[in-house]
Amino acid sequence: MTTLPMSTSEDDTPVKKRVVFAWSLWDWGSAAFNAVVTTFVFATYLVSGAFGDESVVSPKLGFALTIAGIVIALVAPIAGRISDSGGHRRRWLGVNSAIVAVCIALLVFVAPEERYLTFALIVLAVGNVAFEFASVSYNSMLTQVSTNANVGKVSGFGWGMGYIGGIVLLGILLVGFIFPDEGWFGVTADNAWNIRIAMLFSAVWFGVFALPVLFAVPEIDATPNRERATVVSAYRDLFRTISNLWKTARQTLFYLFASAVFRDGLAGVFAFGGVIAAASFGFSADTVIIFAIAANVVAGLATILCGALEDRLGAKNIMVGSLVSMVLFGLLVFMLADFGTWVFWVFGLLLCVFVGPVQSSSRTYLAKLIPKGREGEIFGLYATTGRAVSFLSPAAFSVAVVIGGSTIYGILGIVFVVLVGLLLLLPVQATAIEARDE
Repeated sequence: MTTLPMSTSEDDTPVKKRVVFAWSLWDWGSAAFNAVVTTFVFATYLVSGAFGDESVVSPKLGFALTIAGIVIALVAPIAGRISDSGGHRRRWLGVNSAIVAVCIALLVFVAPEERYLTFALIVLAVGNVAFEFASVSYNSMLTQVSTNANVGKVSGFGWGMGYIGGIVLLGILLVGFIFPDEGWFGVTADNAWNIRIAMLFSAVWFGVFALPVLFAVPEIDATPNRERATVVSAYRDLFRTISNLWKTARQTLFYLFASAVFRDGLAGVFAFGGVIAAASFGFSADTVIIFAIAANVVAGLATILCGALEDRLGAKNIMVGSLVSMVLFGLLVFMLADFGTWVFWVFGLLLCVFVGPVQSSSRTYLAKLIPKGREGEIFGLYATTGRAVSFLSPAAFSVAVVIGGSTIYGILGIVFVVLVGLLLLLPVQATAIEARDE
């Protein structure tokens, strides 16, 4: 059973449990975009055949997300810096969350006809950009509801809420909308209205659960005695921070880069998992959602289990073992694909087992690398570097599909990103841990 962590703010003032809970509800609601739109429901709908051959639609989907990723890479690293400098973190979280909710709602207009594909891809791309910008503000709030002593526990609670929210929402959509016959709400599959109305429901879901954090977590103060940040000054400060890390904490910089790569690989597993299941293994819409629920369950349980073992085994060992396992099971999904759907059920689920542990251990490991007094700065950079390379998995997926001529080849692109992240992680040495433990 997940327990609510007691937290304290940066000045050691106790933070009420309701504040941590309100903050975590944004993660709970985010399943509407992460699990429903970009992974298991709408993305699967796009490659169902109604919008063209899957070998054409899949790379178009990947390229649309690649373009969104490039925009994120250019802007996300400095978006948080500008909003924080002006004291507008909560405001921009609210604005970008609203844009995401509107984008989800607009998907109701995507009827199962090829002429709607471009509109759908544009809305998805805009939604991805807004969601990543909102995530920068949301992740930055972590320092407001936790300290270094419990940042892992609070962050893990948020991740756990995200998994649980995904399970609950996908379950409601499955029995309420997605089944071929009329669900709870009397919506049929005619003209794909069951999928389209599910998007409206998901938009409301995200909008409702994104609100509490905006009321519970106070707005930060603008940086005192500092010129208001512009795009130019924000990039200048970003490069200055990176330069300082290179001079004084090089292993931390290496880790930030490695983690950015393998975390994008993790994102690719869920971003394209539903597409691969539907296009390459013939999963129906309701079967994809059942798989999604199972994937969230095993990922959540594995995260809790590995979290309990982390102090004994070490965060880096958890990450390395998990990433190696993901590469192995990803290759098995590809090599054994011709043997039927059981391959994806078995090895696809085993692949999902290791996503949560890597996420949890990654943040913990960074906490041990950060030089004293620079926690907020580095965690902010951690939140943005991951977004800055978020085009890697979509690009690798699309290129692999184009070269191979089938969606199943896309998993090789995702495995490649995970493998590169693993290779970058191996030489990183936690040299700051000894200084931190003194």
